[in-house]
Amino acid sequence: MVLQTTNGVAMKDILHQLEERRETARLGGGQRRIDAQHGRGKLTARERVDLLLDEGSFEEFDMFVTHRCTDFGMDQEKPAGDGVVTGWGTINGRLVYVFSQDFTVLGGSVSETHAKKICKIMDMAVQNGAPVIGINDSGGARIQEGVDSLAGYGEVFQRNIMASGVVPQVSVIMGPCAGGAVYSPAMTDFIFMVKDSSYMFVTGPDVVKTVTNEQVTAEELGGAGTHTKKSSVADAAFENDVEALAEVRRLVDFLPSNNREKPPVRPFFDDPDRLETSLDTLVPENPNTPYDMKELILKLGDEGDFYEIQEEFAKNIITGFIRLEGRTVGVVANQPMVLAGCLDIDSSRKAARFVRFCDAFEIPLLTLIDVPGFLPGTSQEYGGVIKHGAKLLYAYGEATVPMVTVITRKAYGGAYVVMSSKHLQADFNYAWPTAEIAVMGAKGATEIIHRGDLGDAEKTAKHTADYEERFANPFVAAERGFIDEVIMPRTTRKRIARAFASLRNKQANIPWKKHDNIPL
Repeated sequence: MVLQTTNGVAMKDILHQLEERRETARLGGGQRRIDAQHGRGKLTARERVDLLLDEGSFEEFDMFVTHRCTDFGMDQEKPAGDGVVTGWGTINGRLVYVFSQDFTVLGGSVSETHAKKICKIMDMAVQNGAPVIGINDSGGARIQEGVDSLAGYGEVFQRNIMASGVVPQVSVIMGPCAGGAVYSPAMTDFIFMVKDSSYMFVTGPDVVKTVTNEQVTAEELGGAGTHTKKSSVADAAFENDVEALAEVRRLVDFLPSNNREKPPVRPFFDDPDRLETSLDTLVPENPNTPYDMKELILKLGDEGDFYEIQEEFAKNIITGFIRLEGRTVGVVANQPMVLAGCLDIDSSRKAARFVRFCDAFEIPLLTLIDVPGFLPGTSQEYGGVIKHGAKLLYAYGEATVPMVTVITRKAYGGAYVVMSSKHLQADFNYAWPTAEIAVMGAKGATEIIHRGDLGDAEKTAKHTADYEERFANPFVAAERGFIDEVIMPRTTRKRIARAFASLRNKQANIPWKKHDNIPL
């Protein structure tokens, strides 16, 4: 007996038709275009989703959606899915929503319905409290649709804004991303790029040449190197699609699903009370000799695991994630190896954005300080170092997450205050015995205080030594309660682990406001 539907068509035929339509949809723009995509060293939209998510976890939405455009002969070509694969799945068992633009279908161009598919899963992500991961590989707005395409972009932008600070948003640029399309990734929390195959710019090389007569390649104008090292638009760049997607999985493991949940707690096999005797000699005897702050970070985190953010930009400050007792902690640290660890425009912007992300998603903050001040010079002043430095000050001052600070060596002037000091409501402020907390270095202070003795080398040397003995240590600040404890470097992991454990139920009361007005 053959099962019949109400109109007399055999059920097996309907199921066969369904499978045929699915197969056609899965092929996107067809085998020839898939081969061309592979020929450029790029994966297809569906291959990327399969690599990103746990095996077999992807549930697709809107596989059969098509565009509605009839102009310019578009009614003759209506590919299923309309150039974007959307749905949800899991990363290490945790729910995420994902969209992946399909360059094999009309160049991945954004139409009205393409944008609606993206908006649908973004709305669901906010509603259900799960991260959104967008894989961008698109030629931009679909010109044939005109303003409808631009309206679609606007709808996506509004979702980015509404989701900001509610669920983590991650953008992975795996091909072209140009014109208005760049502003959606720009509003997300993290942007990853793929070297040599992805680029982002508002206006392309041809327009630049026409308007300004500049000769520039797409790679120079908006490639991964440009955006990770110069513009700071992107947080990291990877060798290929596979590596980029693996790193997205690793990043998501550090993050909470939404702003009402704590970050995930992972199993750990590293004793929180571990003593690291090598830290006792990390800071050189000569106060002007640099050392690598990353060595300290790696020795503090569980199993030496550190996920760095914006590694190639503003290297005088380090930002990223470690775990302590299996729990995510955001790290901000001065790097004495670069510009002596000075703060400047770029490092202030980089750290401020990272601090604000951690605060939005209840990720505790560890700040490691060795900062001689703000970088001097006309380029910094003309570039607005005052306002940019204030961003970092503001970010720390408004943060309500648990904050632990460790001063390893120099903490001078305004830079001391800015870097999560007690005066900005940091919870625990520790200092190593090598810490120097003062308005400025001994030499500069002596030249101002004892200006009349500058011609006498012997007196100047004595004044300098006296200043160093009085102020080039952590004890004056400790006497005033600005430092909670002077600790042995070897015990740092134990002390900060205990500090964060004690702060897990921290609650902060702040006055009502519609929103703040951070100095932008």
